[in-house]
Amino acid sequence: MNEFIPADWLDAVSPFIPVDEVNSIWRKSMKKRESSVVYPPAGDVFNALRLTPYESVRAVILGQDPYFGEGEAHGLAFSVPDGVKMPPTLKNIFKEYQSDLARERPQSSDLSNWAKNGVLLLNSVLTVESGKPASHAKLGWQDFTDAVIRAVDAKEQSVSFILWGAFAQSKAQLISSRHTIISSPHPSPLAAYRGFFGSKPFSRAERSDWSWPEV
Repeated sequence: MNEFIPADWLDAVSPFIPVDEVNSIWRKSMKKRESSVVYPPAGDVFNALRLTPYESVRAVILGQDPYFGEGEAHGLAFSVPDGVKMPPTLKNIFKEYQSDLARERPQSSDLSNWAKNGVLLLNSVLTVESGKPASHAKLGWQDFTDAVIRAVDAKEQSVSFILWGAFAQSKAQLISSRHTIISSPHPSPLAAYRGFFGSKPFSRAERSDWSWPEV
């Protein structure tokens, strides 16, 4: 399993979770694939870590679990591959992105360029069964992703943590005050008009030496 997780991230999380425990979580998720359709594909599960090296993290966006429709999940929170119908939540994220940064609204639904330029797009749970949201919530993934959050918190460089909705905000207890925590309602259609729009998360996350990347 370890070949799927970059060595820099394994080193970073090792003070917070035993590697044997990570391997156990992985084996449980792979066992599920024997009897059901699981997303994302096994090779994409750790894309957030693969595309955003530990030393490169400047901002973190926390999601809950992957999209559960065919072809949607590819290992990055809120992102779907190009050619897949854009989810309403992502449309709302782009609406705020356009307003906040005075940029054109993105046409691509693939957030890989954010990931490659310092934005860790981390779901708390990394796999899900087709059509069954939160179906892998009890496999232990949160122990691993909490360790990822703690590892980022341990960085000397200040990081902006963007917490959308109550679930993401529950992770604030893992983050020390020397980092920036940006909280708002979730960008889903049910909550976006309750304070997500106008919250300016992207500009608030920027640093003197780092600007929010283009899609």
